[in-house]
Amino acid sequence: MLARLIQFALTQRLLMLLAVALLAGGGWLAFQKTPIDAFPDVSTTQVKVIIKAPGMTPEEVESRITAPVEVEMLGIPDMAMLRSITKYALTDITVDFSEGTDVYWARQQVAERLGGIWGDLPPDITGGIAPLTTPLGEMFMFSLDGGELDLRERRDLLDWVLRPALRTVPGVADVNSLGGLVRTFEVVPDNARMTARGISLMELRAALEMNNRNDGAGRLNDGEEVLVVRTEGAIKSLEDIRSIVVRADLDRPIRIGDVAEVRIGSLTRYGAVTKDGKGEAVEGLVLGLRGANAGELVRNVRAKLEELAPGLPAGVKINVFYDRGKLVSQAVGTVTKALAEAIVLVVLLLLLFLGSFRAALTVALVLPLAALFTFIMMLEFGMSANLMSLGGMAIAIGMLVDAAVVVVENIVTHLARRRKSRLPRLHLIYRAAREVAVPMTAGILIIVIVFLPLLTLQGLEGKLFIPVALTIIFALSGSLLLSLTVIPVFSSYLLGKVSHEDPFLVRWLQKIYTPVLAWSLDHVKLVVAVALALLLAAGFLYTQVGKTFMPTMDEGDLIVQLEKLPSINLEQSLKIDMAFQRALLKRVPEVTSVIARTGSDELGLDPMGLNETDSFLVLKPVAEWTVPDKNALKEKIRAVLDDFPGVAYAFTQPIEMRVSEMLTGVRGDLAIKIFGEDQEDLNRTANAVVKVVQGLQGAADVYTPRNEGAQYFKLAVDRLAAGRLGLDVDALEDSLRAQIEGLQLGTIYQGTRRVPLVIKGADSLRNSSATFAGLHLALPGGRRVALSSLVSMERVEGPVSVQREKGKRMAVVVAYVSGRDLVSFVEDARRQVAEQVKLPTGYYLEWGGEFENQQRA
Repeated sequence: MLARLIQFALTQRLLMLLAVALLAGGGWLAFQKTPIDAFPDVSTTQVKVIIKAPGMTPEEVESRITAPVEVEMLGIPDMAMLRSITKYALTDITVDFSEGTDVYWARQQVAERLGGIWGDLPPDITGGIAPLTTPLGEMFMFSLDGGELDLRERRDLLDWVLRPALRTVPGVADVNSLGGLVRTFEVVPDNARMTARGISLMELRAALEMNNRNDGAGRLNDGEEVLVVRTEGAIKSLEDIRSIVVRADLDRPIRIGDVAEVRIGSLTRYGAVTKDGKGEAVEGLVLGLRGANAGELVRNVRAKLEELAPGLPAGVKINVFYDRGKLVSQAVGTVTKALAEAIVLVVLLLLLFLGSFRAALTVALVLPLAALFTFIMMLEFGMSANLMSLGGMAIAIGMLVDAAVVVVENIVTHLARRRKSRLPRLHLIYRAAREVAVPMTAGILIIVIVFLPLLTLQGLEGKLFIPVALTIIFALSGSLLLSLTVIPVFSSYLLGKVSHEDPFLVRWLQKIYTPVLAWSLDHVKLVVAVALALLLAAGFLYTQVGKTFMPTMDEGDLIVQLEKLPSINLEQSLKIDMAFQRALLKRVPEVTSVIARTGSDELGLDPMGLNETDSFLVLKPVAEWTVPDKNALKEKIRAVLDDFPGVAYAFTQPIEMRVSEMLTGVRGDLAIKIFGEDQEDLNRTANAVVKVVQGLQGAADVYTPRNEGAQYFKLAVDRLAAGRLGLDVDALEDSLRAQIEGLQLGTIYQGTRRVPLVIKGADSLRNSSATFAGLHLALPGGRRVALSSLVSMERVEGPVSVQREKGKRMAVVVAYVSGRDLVSFVEDARRQVAEQVKLPTGYYLEWGGEFENQQRA
């Protein structure tokens, strides 16, 4: 079979040259179309359900929303993991599916189950399935700066100008809006005026809901024409709201403007963005679709922003602080440089060892052609060009020429002896290639077989290392096919009169090698004994070498995660963030800018509390640093953080952070999960584990998310007292939510913009518990009742969040490891925790994170 293939190539040389041209063209086209990213897509088939429940505590959200939805999700085919995190007014439920599950089918299954339970969930909740992106989908981040626009106007600009435009860019799943103030039309009841006029909050709410509508009445004949009748009663302005009649008493209408303040306000905030310690900012975060070409997406997003820039208000600038494209360029550039250096080195070695420029050129042609063949296969198999896949190609460079060297060397030998043979030149080339075809093929197949076990890897390790194995296999297969077909054809054109005299370097090496070989053959037992001893020594040293899942990739960016006291409010949390930013910019010159995200984002994809902050540090080029490396830079930042007592912190990077979250639902090299039922016991056990792990060598940042100390103002309804006044629990709770959180009663349309219509209490109520405790509610008939007569009030502590996995509550201890391999650290931690921490009855631990992947790999 191999002989026939060689024979066909030599008898159809023009056809083979055409095939080479097609290979080159097709390979170049495939290279242009192959998606480019810095990192392979290691995300699982994952579907997120995000539900917002305004005003609800974590435990209330867990019992009324999270747990019922989780029960409904149980039994979905191919579901691998179900986990959730529930915080104030929000639940984030993640459903992981088995490898290979179609993501659209998975989303359909989750949507059907969610639709089945939605009617049983509390009213006034919003949300659903998150956008079709991945945990690594954060491609592009920018802030809106400058100009005379306030936070509300900048947020309007982002929501209604930039976000819709960016969502039209191919590959963009969504644009997450962060920071600023979301504009609302706000009605603030005046309880004194409402009581004086006998207006209740329910009447005010009904008036707003019943007076904001456009509709059609049908068609009306007018002579020979038909008229479409439409009624316009939708609210368009603040004055429209003020003029709505709540009730008409004795022909004297009582309007909303008579009993309430009507103004432009904002929705209750669950987070904010600050920048450089100067104040709040507005941030846009572009999310890429699953499988999107990161490099192309970022280029298109930049082009769209440049297109929109001339239309922005005077002075407003779009400042980009994270661009995945830069990391892609750096990663691909590093591997491309390594590839180019390897090719140059291989060609030089070929020249030295073959001693013929034409022979070296013939062999070297395999390198670009095999690479182009590899790109065709990568495109066919849906692979991206990234650090791992291109790294596999770099590894294979030296092996790609093995087969071609053997073929060319044997052809040169046969052509050099041509004077003694009357056979035609092409026949000599055919005989030379045929002689080495079988052993050459066997050699390449042996190398390929070595990499086949990598194809059996599962999970994250499979997504990382299978591309390496596949690119090596593709490249070697291409080089073998080229060596059997194209190399003989090129040899027939390029190798003319040849001499088989060995080059000087080969002769010199033979003088050294020949006596060594002779001595080894005379002392076989000693040579075998030494080889076995070296093998045993290598095996012993392997057991002593530190083991980790994979080295940390320097993404060029740095994130500092801050965690304050759970009971802190947003304003105080932002003050600490900005103080840290000012100190950092003053004392660490390597940092040029800091953009910090506190609390939850708009889409709920990153549900943090008001006490949690991700500070994104924009760094100078490494050449301008005053410290030698990133570890030294972290030490300088730690010195700044030490001036902020009570603030826990950890260091990470954008992709590293999301990979950790994707694997375990938390961030960190090691995640110790503690399962149990009682939240206080979970918190107590987690703190005990933290103390043990912190004392281990190599423990850089060890913490458990603070999950106690959140302050709650508990109101227990006196049903009898409320009932005497004609109030039920629903009406009372709606009234209280309207006073603090606010109730959205409708939407006001201003062109393509949609502005919520909200009824909300005075600001003073939200700024003091004493003021709120003294609240008086307006009831129908001009009655006025003190809140304290309807409820008993108590200030209590409770959990910040509730984490669940596989239907059980859990607490997590996160550890980052530095200066030590991960496996030995975990072994030490397991032993120490088992000795020093006593678990409550029925509680158990699981060890995950990167360590879990390393063990499986």
